[in-house]
Amino acid sequence: MATNAAEPLPPPKFKRIPTQFIAALGDPASSAGANVNEWGLWTLDPGPRGVFLRDYTKQIVTNKGMAPSGWKFDENDWWVEEHGLLMEAPQFPLQPGRYLVTGGRSVTTPLTVTSDGKWSLEKGALYDVTHLPCRSARYTPNGDGGSPLTADQSSFPVKPGAEMPRVDGCNKLDYAVLFVIGKEVV
Repeated sequence: MATNAAEPLPPPKFKRIPTQFIAALGDPASSAGANVNEWGLWTLDPGPRGVFLRDYTKQIVTNKGMAPSGWKFDENDWWVEEHGLLMEAPQFPLQPGRYLVTGGRSVTTPLTVTSDGKWSLEKGALYDVTHLPCRSARYTPNGDGGSPLTADQSSFPVKPGAEMPRVDGCNKLDYAVLFVIGKEVV
């Protein structure tokens, strides 16, 4: 029997998972884009595994670049969250699939990630699924001596939804943080 093309597809089935975290780069007003290669995934909450900027020398430098929780710090590409914690980098790129995402506010919706680097939200925009209290930024030294030592620790914590602080001697990319609470079952 042929299916009627006008029949709607059944809704996707998502399996609840322990919360994971997407680092998303994009216009907060967008609901789709073609830059998913710049999106990463933390399968574990990176905050509790982080190191405060004030403890960078004592806990990372003197330990040959290793954080106490076992992740390797990259002095050429490092991450900070809203409280001034250095974090491990997420896994790049975000793998193709369908994720159930939320910002813990009013919108929970499927996020589709395709193998050709595109992403789209079924409902809302990136802002709607961003957890505003969580902020993260990726810092890369620009040749002017930038490092965690040049960060102004008084700039932390960052207000919910605010831009992450600049760090002297570094380029910065601000990332939205999305909660992943489910993955599609196929």
